[in-house]
Amino acid sequence: MAAGKEIRGKIKSVENTRKITKAMEMVAASKMRKAQERMRAARPYSEKIRNIASHLGQANPEYTHAYMQINEARTTGFIVVTTDKGLCGGMNTNVLRGVTGKLKELQALGMGVSAVAVGNKGLGFLNRVGATVVSHATQLGDTPHLEKLIGPVKVLLDAYSRGEVNAVYLCYTRFINTMKQEAVVQQLLPLSAADMHAQTAASGTQHAWDYIYEPDAQSVIDDLLMRYVEALVYQAVAENMASEQSARMVAMKAATDNAGSVIGELKLIYNKTRQAAITKELSEIVAGAAAV
Repeated sequence: MAAGKEIRGKIKSVENTRKITKAMEMVAASKMRKAQERMRAARPYSEKIRNIASHLGQANPEYTHAYMQINEARTTGFIVVTTDKGLCGGMNTNVLRGVTGKLKELQALGMGVSAVAVGNKGLGFLNRVGATVVSHATQLGDTPHLEKLIGPVKVLLDAYSRGEVNAVYLCYTRFINTMKQEAVVQQLLPLSAADMHAQTAASGTQHAWDYIYEPDAQSVIDDLLMRYVEALVYQAVAENMASEQSARMVAMKAATDNAGSVIGELKLIYNKTRQAAITKELSEIVAGAAAV
């Protein structure tokens, strides 16, 4: 019964793995609820400040912020938001595939790349493809903190303000529902005319926007656009964390179900092997008795 002993060992091993994946599924389910609540709470502020920034781009103030100017540099910036840990299905693969496609487009045009990595998976990917990583933020835990994000991101924003970067793209995974997450690669800077037109069409208004600034346009616009960038980066990280826990819960549930199927198949094989061994022993006993 050496074969039977090996099969029993495999069954025990798969059962232990199933216990681990089941526990991870339950942990991800508990974290998913908190992550979704945090993400949904941040969405209204993020959408509203995006609208105001878009309206500001349609206005004609006496002061134009550096984030609204188009630079002629030969380098493009990326803020790549991924997870610190794996075991969350194809979530990271999907967003990194979108980043890869954008990188190929830029390389075909002879453009350089400067990147900020948020998460270990994105940092490892950017190092492998040879992109210039100017800063990174990892080990953020289960709750994103704005003070940990702004420092690394500001390195790229300052480069844009100095005219060293011609655009900044934000790459992350948007949460749609528990079973579906969408990889997003969107332009963060400069405020593009296409985005402004889309925001205006979505709001149903076609008139020009302008504001009264107090104390002055420069002070208001500087603070507003900094809050705009902070809000969008924070929202991207919150969306990514909600997507991570949802994807991990689904992946661990699938792993648990697969482990159950494997255990069932191994038990069937074990029973067949055991029955064959018993039949063989009975045949030997009968043959010995007949010989006597």
